[in-house]
Amino acid sequence: MLLVNVASRCGYTPQYEDLQKLSMQYEDQLVVIGFPCDQFMGQELNSESEIRSFCSNEFHVTFPMTTVVEVKGENQHPIYQWLTQKSLNGKGDYKVSWNFNKFLIDENGQLLEHFQSKVKPMDEAILKYLE
Repeated sequence: MLLVNVASRCGYTPQYEDLQKLSMQYEDQLVVIGFPCDQFMGQELNSESEIRSFCSNEFHVTFPMTTVVEVKGENQHPIYQWLTQKSLNGKGDYKVSWNFNKFLIDENGQLLEHFQSKVKPMDEAILKYLE
């Protein structure tokens, strides 16, 4: 699985295109899941239906999207607590500092790697785990 905190009005939003491409190209071995988040300068749309519509219309997204979550702070979603704390994930402590951070999890539920926003979905750093 590739878990990604996403936002609709961010400089990294065009990564949706490659996330969809990655999802389709590796559909037998990878599930991409988008986690909409509005914690970084209010860059997410107002409702989940608007988010779904935007993603579908602008980027033809078919991979699963969750409800809007918080990826940091006091109300951090439990999956992001696990993803960002070495005491829980056994891999490392990570800070989600912006939209489109990526976390790769293997088929056994082990965290493999964290990728910052600037790492594009089709980057070799991610693809090496899939090929």
